[in-house]
Amino acid sequence: MTVIGIVGLPGSGKSEAANVAAEMGVPVVTMGDVIREECRDRGLDPASDHGTVAKALREENGPAAIAERSLPMIEAELEANDTVLVDGIRSDVEVEAFESAFGDAFLLVEIDAPFELRADRLDIRGRDASADDGGESLEDRDARELGFGMGEAMEMADLTIENTETLAAFQRKIRTLIRDGPEGIDQ
Repeated sequence: MTVIGIVGLPGSGKSEAANVAAEMGVPVVTMGDVIREECRDRGLDPASDHGTVAKALREENGPAAIAERSLPMIEAELEANDTVLVDGIRSDVEVEAFESAFGDAFLLVEIDAPFELRADRLDIRGRDASADDGGESLEDRDARELGFGMGEAMEMADLTIENTETLAAFQRKIRTLIRDGPEGIDQ
């Protein structure tokens, strides 16, 4: 059993890593989906209210709230699969929740990319509302994520994958990680 947790700032490549895992038949639990569902339950737009609801969930239910809501989904996937990828860890408290639940079977992987490259990717993706459209700027998103404890979570990573090359090169790294484990990744 292996639970691969992915952590990284917006636009670093977390969703792309999840896409590669899914293409390989590895189930993906996306923590952001928990927040998007809560947005809809509260009658709010996930594109513009994601950050507000993420913060509210943590304030209302504690800093590990989103991880705790994700645990049953991960455990259900592990009943039929050897590996599960968890997309979108945001804090050291969430890392600790997963380490407590899965012990040595939990592998935390940081995806890293420079600010300008991340900004370009987010513009292309177009999933989130920009600051001009009532959403958050990337600077504000980074600050919010880091405020949750993401910097501490990234420091806890067992492995860092730089995502500064081509999409194909990054996809190869993720396939290697899933197939061969962290030992297969060139550092």
